[in-house]
Amino acid sequence: MKKIITSSGAPAPIGPYSHAVMHGNMLFVSGQVGKHPVSGEIPADVAAQAEQVMNNLNAILTDAGMDFSNVVKTTIFLKDLNDFATVNGIYGSRFTGDFPARETVEVSRLPLDVKVEISVIALK
Repeated sequence: MKKIITSSGAPAPIGPYSHAVMHGNMLFVSGQVGKHPVSGEIPADVAAQAEQVMNNLNAILTDAGMDFSNVVKTTIFLKDLNDFATVNGIYGSRFTGDFPARETVEVSRLPLDVKVEISVIALK
């Protein structure tokens, strides 16, 4: 049976999707962008966007009773692969050892014209 996870610590979805879906011990978290959950602000800087993305992911994981240590797979979407080192450093600071599997891809455009979007899969 699936359970929908909605977090007040992450911005409301901008389409017909949930923040996350829990099925058994698996949590599938929708891609998060660098939009602040209260102000709706999206910083212009990729580093600030990446920090907010990780904060949004953390809020969803927390509301599901998890944290970054539960993450087994991530996907990072970048508008410009030249931002890889910046985003990778911010992303990597949230994990300690036993890093999840991951792919990073450059895309031509992202929702709300952001520079980075990240989705995760976690196991409880």
